[in-house]
Amino acid sequence: MVNKTLNDIKSQGTVYWITGLSGAGKTVIGHGLYERLKTTKPNVVFLDGDSLREVFGNDLGYTLDDRYNSAMRNARLCKLLSEQNIDVVCATISMINRCQKWNRDNISRYIEIYVRASLDVIYKRDSKSLYGDGGKGQLRNVWGVDIEAEEPITPEVIIDNDGDKTPEELVEYLMVKVHGLTEN
Repeated sequence: MVNKTLNDIKSQGTVYWITGLSGAGKTVIGHGLYERLKTTKPNVVFLDGDSLREVFGNDLGYTLDDRYNSAMRNARLCKLLSEQNIDVVCATISMINRCQKWNRDNISRYIEIYVRASLDVIYKRDSKSLYGDGGKGQLRNVWGVDIEAEEPITPEVIIDNDGDKTPEELVEYLMVKVHGLTEN
């Protein structure tokens, strides 16, 4: 935890870091959380990993090192915004434990949310055509295929999203969970 006084921490925004494989539902759940939060907080932003790559100029590839550098860009931006009393909902794969550790060590109000879905479900959803033949396609540098995803070690919230609940139900579950975490 960053060395700050209680008043410093209270004047900072919360970072809701939503991680999971492509197709797990991070963006849908994250956007739903953002929509719910902004009804009571005027200072909330929604960031999506794909959009952030574009904003930063698409100058990084998809190797593990590039993905780490991209994740750290996202993390540093979230920290900067939170220090200006802005709540940030960031939906990004970023399944790298050292990035998540950096977030915990450097972002005072950090809530990690892991959206988990089975590989079978993710391969069927395949909204970005990443997985091809159930993960046996020709693509390289894909999380969960040829890059091993590191599941979060201590997420505050785990959402299982294999399709048995609607996005609205998942967001409601998340709201209940994060409300207890931000009540201070």
